[in-house]
Amino acid sequence: QVQLVESGGGLVQAGGSLRLSCAASGRTFSSYAMGWFRQAPGKEREFVVAISRNDDTYCADSVKGRFSISRDNAKNTLYLQMNSLKPEDTAVYYCAGKPAYRGSYYYTGANEYNYWGQGTQVTVSS
Repeated sequence: QVQLVESGGGLVQAGGSLRLSCAASGRTFSSYAMGWFRQAPGKEREFVVAISRNDDTYCADSVKGRFSISRDNAKNTLYLQMNSLKPEDTAVYYCAGKPAYRGSYYYTGANEYNYWGQGTQVTVSS
């Protein structure tokens, strides 16, 4: 199994930046596609950005050009760099892992991912 723990959330003013981290405890981190999702109060959990096992990246239109995902397999860590933050980015952010046996090509649906972190709160003030 893989255990995921997010960190780095907090309060930031609009236009600011924040970097989230997701630490994985499993030994097979490099074999997982990884993604970030977010959920605001009263809204559904939505896809934000993902990275494949081959370092291909995918992102939602709402964050394109502002957010970027990266991974350090040697450190078993996933990152989400968030720039030009907007109040509408306020949400709990979750990292998620998709094992290799689930296949490739599909990264935007929450049901594609087997493992989830506990979430970290990001609040963007206006």
